[in-house]
Amino acid sequence: MRVEGMTAAYGGVKVLDNFSLSWPDKGITLLSGPSGCGKTTFLRCLAGLQSYTARAVELPERPVILFQEDRLLPWRTAAQHITDVLPRERWGEAESWLELVELSGEGAHYPKALSGGMKRRLALARALACGGGLLLLDEPFTGVDGDRAARILGRIRDLETPVLLSGHESALVALADAVLPLDGPPLRRVEG
Repeated sequence: MRVEGMTAAYGGVKVLDNFSLSWPDKGITLLSGPSGCGKTTFLRCLAGLQSYTARAVELPERPVILFQEDRLLPWRTAAQHITDVLPRERWGEAESWLELVELSGEGAHYPKALSGGMKRRLALARALACGGGLLLLDEPFTGVDGDRAARILGRIRDLETPVLLSGHESALVALADAVLPLDGPPLRRVEG
C-alpha cells in the first residue's frame, strides 16, 4: 500500500505537503510520532474523510476508521452499537465482537455504565465489526492497559485484515509488524 505526493491542510495549516509513504499490505503497521505531527489527518485522508490531492493512492477497498473519540451513542447498548453496523443476518455476531475486545457480558450496558477504557474497546469492536479491506485505528488503546491491549492486538492480527494504527504506547512498538517513525507538521518519515 502506498501514497505518493499527498497534500492536505487542516485549519489553514499544511499538515501533509507532498507526503509519500509505503507500508506492508498485511499485518499491523504502527505510525509512531508525537501528538500533532499529522498522523490523524493522514488516517482521515486514507478513510476519505479529509480532502487532499495526491499523485497516487493505492489502498484496498473500503477502509474503516476508528476515530480518536469513541463516538458512542448514549441511548444504544454495547450490543446495539455492534448490530448497528452489521446486516441483520449477522446480528448474532455481536457477542463475539465484544469478546474479541474483552467485553464479554457487557452487551446490555449503555455507555454511561462503562469505564473510559471499556468505551474505547467498544468503539474498537464496532469498527472491527464493520469489516473492510484496511483498518485505520487512531489511538485504539487510549485508556487500555498494556497487557489487555497486547491480547486484543493479537486477536486483531488473527482477522488477517491489514492494520495501520497510530498510538503513543511504547508497548505497541514491540507488538507491531512494522513501525514507521514520523514527525511534523508537515508530516514526514523519520529515517533512522
